[in-house]
Amino acid sequence: MSSTETLQKWAIDPTHTEVQLKVKHLVISTVTGSFNVFDGEVKTEGDDFKGAAVEFTIDASSVDTNNTDRDAHLRSDDFFGVEKYPEIKFTDGKLEEVSGSEYKLTGNLTIRDVTKEVTLDVDYGGIIKDPWGNNRAGFEVEGKINRKDFGLTWNAATEAGGVMVSDNVRLLINVQVVAA
Repeated sequence: MSSTETLQKWAIDPTHTEVQLKVKHLVISTVTGSFNVFDGEVKTEGDDFKGAAVEFTIDASSVDTNNTDRDAHLRSDDFFGVEKYPEIKFTDGKLEEVSGSEYKLTGNLTIRDVTKEVTLDVDYGGIIKDPWGNNRAGFEVEGKINRKDFGLTWNAATEAGGVMVSDNVRLLINVQVVAA
């Protein structure tokens, strides 16, 4: 960011943000999970999100799939290993405009102390002033990762030769940020 522009910080509004994952179960259906505890910040030059810097942290133990046993399994060392790896982090993120409201967000995703660069698709919803005078911006973020790339390798075979859990995980994040 150039030194001539005003650095604007935008905080994640957790009451208007959803962080979800979707993964195929038994190859025939999709299980959706949410992370309920997260925090993040976006830094821009003024109100322009081109080139914005993005940081995001998720409390891995906040995973919620509406099934207590499955959630406990996801928190275990078979998956997130939350006792040893309590956070999922997205760092060094940079938002680049592709065309109009379409952006790409590239940064480093860390799960279980394994860091990989990922690129996510972003639909920028724009900026609006809320009834209390705060500037807010909205984004829909989507992407896919291979869970095995991050050390989440547990699986079980089915009688038919399939697997319990797909390797590919879809990420869906609806985020609203408010100017700090």
